Amino acid sequence: MIGIRRAKVAPATKRAATAFGLACTLLLAACSNAAPEAAEGTDGAAKGERVTLKVEVFDRGNSPAGSTITDNYMTNLIQERFGDPNGIDMEYVPVPRSEEVEKLNVLMASGGDVPDIVFTYDPNTFNRYAEQGGLTDVGALLDEHGPNLKAFLGEDVLAYGKYKGVQYAIPAKRSVLGKYASFIRQDWLDKLGMPVPQTTEELYTVLKAFKEQDPGGTGGQVIPLGMTIASAQYEPLIWSFIKPTTEEEKYTLTQQLGSNDYPTLLPGFKDALQFMNKLYNEGLMSKDFALDKDKKKLGEDVSTGKIGFFSEDDINPFYDNGSYETLQTNVPGAILAPVDVYANEEGKHAKPMYAPNGMYIMIPKSSERAVEAIKYLDWMATADNLFELQNGVEGENYTMVDGIPVAVENPTEEAANRLYNVGDMVIVSNGKQLGSMELNLKARAMQMPPEFQDEVDAAQRVANTDVFAPVLLDRPIAAQTKYGTTLLDKFNEMIVKTTMAKPEQFESVYETMLKDYMASGGQAILDERKAVYQEMKAD
Repeated sequence: MIGIRRAKVAPATKRAATAFGLACTLLLAACSNAAPEAAEGTDGAAKGERVTLKVEVFDRGNSPAGSTITDNYMTNLIQERFGDPNGIDMEYVPVPRSEEVEKLNVLMASGGDVPDIVFTYDPNTFNRYAEQGGLTDVGALLDEHGPNLKAFLGEDVLAYGKYKGVQYAIPAKRSVLGKYASFIRQDWLDKLGMPVPQTTEELYTVLKAFKEQDPGGTGGQVIPLGMTIASAQYEPLIWSFIKPTTEEEKYTLTQQLGSNDYPTLLPGFKDALQFMNKLYNEGLMSKDFALDKDKKKLGEDVSTGKIGFFSEDDINPFYDNGSYETLQTNVPGAILAPVDVYANEEGKHAKPMYAPNGMYIMIPKSSERAVEAIKYLDWMATADNLFELQNGVEGENYTMVDGIPVAVENPTEEAANRLYNVGDMVIVSNGKQLGSMELNLKARAMQMPPEFQDEVDAAQRVANTDVFAPVLLDRPIAAQTKYGTTLLDKFNEMIVKTTMAKPEQFESVYETMLKDYMASGGQAILDERKAVYQEMKAD
């Protein structure tokens, strides 16, 4: 039974949003004025004093009637199960999700008013606070007060919270790491008597057959390969052409633009663009792919039965009212089969995966509640607590099926309201955690329409085969932050222009585009990554 104790509501900030430069200046001042013992935490609760732990919470403006973002089932459960037994009053500080970084800058600049636990999804924001001395080193605190948290996260995840070897953030753990799968019209292959292609070369043969023989009877509208200028479509193709790299090449030649790694300078990238040029000029690829950044046209062409093969975020086609369901309505008998086709020269179906971390959870240097903060996150990461927080009440929110908590269909309003903010409250995890990747994937598949369960399982297997993690440097690359947005536009422009060039013009277009890319910041990133790599090797 949940008690009636109410979590405190943080007072609204009186500070207007400030310019970024001012925020940084104030942040440094706040850090320098912090009490000497702040970084250690006073652990007042252990001394018999009742203390307050302030925690940031995203406000999405979606609280149901009778609840607020600071006073709801989840906040009261946490107060009763963690706060009261430990002599801690939980206080939640709302931050609008759409203004996450801006509001966090203001809070961090405020010194005494900053929450004891803050977080961000932006690695540049985390790196900036760490570089400016605004964060608590939580390494020793984790060792002493966070054994469950450390075991839950593991060293691979914790590594993403380090800055120059110091543990300044506690990264949330992703429940699913696979990104991409590819899909082919199995009914078209059956009609042509062709096997599922296993390599890029075999795929090319199949694409030509799709165009020449039009097994879908599209009346000349067939699109053998569906393509857009979104990463889910071109990344599986491009990465399959990247050649084996040395450690130094991986660290120095990769360019991180935003949250993704880009192989612009890696051996084989030019070959990938030349293959796309070949497909385009032979009419084997979506003609207007350069205009389809939101993938809307791709979805329409899949749904109307025009596309024979495409890559996508792994389970996207299988959602209710998704492209596969619509395809089967429009084209009875259509079969969309998950496949792993693009193969590199080692025979592997190399493709990127998500970084194992989600958000960066941080304790400001000025906090006097660092010990309590770690204890709170440790409590949350304990298996039974994590399960209950993420799944609610058995019989009302979920039922157990083969060891998987399956959401109840048509829950009561009370049950539904219980978990409306679960993703924003259970901050140690991005996604539902059931103890293993196998169970996490199984649970994810069971959320999809039952008639697509086998296909979803197959797509997830593809997405998790021969994957590689983002390149992890132990310090930020300033040039990537400075030029990343511009260079991502340049990267996409390079794909479009080299793909659509006449075959005899490919070489000159490629050289021109690469020169422009390097002059627009690519060379600065390359130089800085080389320097950082040498520093890392020297440490």
